[in-house]
Amino acid sequence: MLKLYIGNKNYSSWSMRPWVLMAQAGIDFEEVMVRFDSFDAGSQFKQAVAAISPVGKVPVLVDGDLAVWDTLAIAEYLAERFPGKPLWPADARARARARSICAEMHAGFTALRSNCGMNIEASLPEVGQLVWRDKPGVRADVQRIVAMWEELLAAHGGPMLFGAFSIADAYYAPVCMRLATYALPVPPAIAAYVQRVQALPGVRRWIDEAKAEQTFLDFEEPYRLGR
Repeated sequence: MLKLYIGNKNYSSWSMRPWVLMAQAGIDFEEVMVRFDSFDAGSQFKQAVAAISPVGKVPVLVDGDLAVWDTLAIAEYLAERFPGKPLWPADARARARARSICAEMHAGFTALRSNCGMNIEASLPEVGQLVWRDKPGVRADVQRIVAMWEELLAAHGGPMLFGAFSIADAYYAPVCMRLATYALPVPPAIAAYVQRVQALPGVRRWIDEAKAEQTFLDFEEPYRLGR
């Protein structure tokens, strides 16, 4: 059986993507949680992950003696490994577009990601208000995401970005979590898409398990002293 090594569900946005993809697509896998303690070279987390991946980061997908790291590489491997699962859109042009927006997420939106770390358990609208006021890069990132999602939802008719659930929706699920946690202002149609993503069974499971962790890591939450 496939094994997916992940970090804390409350914080690990990179882990969320392949986990949600596999859970929502009905791909059987064994979850291996490697909890964050720190990201120092000598930390238990780094030592555990370095034993299976040379980069020492999660997520890592293990299939027999093969280890695949990096979320986009994992998504592509799963699409090839399970050709009967419609992980990418069937249409070639839509598929190319889906790959493009996943690559854009992979390399971009650094202001949103750095200023609004994923924290599913929390409700931080007051932090979101300050970030929105003081960080033009965050406003620019959200503006681009809104324009992207509006265009795709209009072109494919929803309910997901390319009609049916795909890798693209799994890839942007952590963005949906950030928009909700920090109550960042988005148009009603985008807020409705966020709610639809949160309601997907695979995403709902991740959210419920993230809330049940009850772990506070101060280096992941610079805006709170505790819970």
